Amino acid sequence: MGKHNDSLVVNKLAMLAVGNNNSIPVLMVGNNPIELSNILDRLKQLKEKEFITKIAFDVKSSLQCLATFTPRYIVIDDNIGKEELARSVNSFCRRRATKDIPITILKNSNYEETICEGTFNYLLKANLTGELLYRALSNSETYSKAQIFLQQAYQRRKGKLKQLLTSRF
Repeated sequence: MGKHNDSLVVNKLAMLAVGNNNSIPVLMVGNNPIELSNILDRLKQLKEKEFITKIAFDVKSSLQCLATFTPRYIVIDDNIGKEELARSVNSFCRRRATKDIPITILKNSNYEETICEGTFNYLLKANLTGELLYRALSNSETYSKAQIFLQQAYQRRKGKLKQLLTSRF
């Protein structure tokens, strides 16, 4: 290889190691490697985006991943079962490092209820495309930021709000 090619390889490795502005870190949680692989393939269809993913199979391996990886989004396959799904979502919502990361649950069908507090999105896997998943993730991030802003605004102004309410009645 020439010097130019060597520097391109070094730059690419540096970007992968540190991440770049276009890279999108996603933690994927599920117990079916084939299903997770299919979802990852759909994300890779978006050529203009670079997804950096870590895959976990349960709460324990999720926490191990989070020790060295900071995702922007968390995607959970509902195939892990209701109890493991609830444990995972509750674990992410309780931890300071992950409580503000939007969680999206991928569902097989709408026939089974999988509502978990702290979840921003529910998407059906049928006909799921990379573009649809990316849009849903982006929208969940916007919703998450709005929710954080409103919580902070309320905390800053709750005294004034109580004063206003008590002075009227």
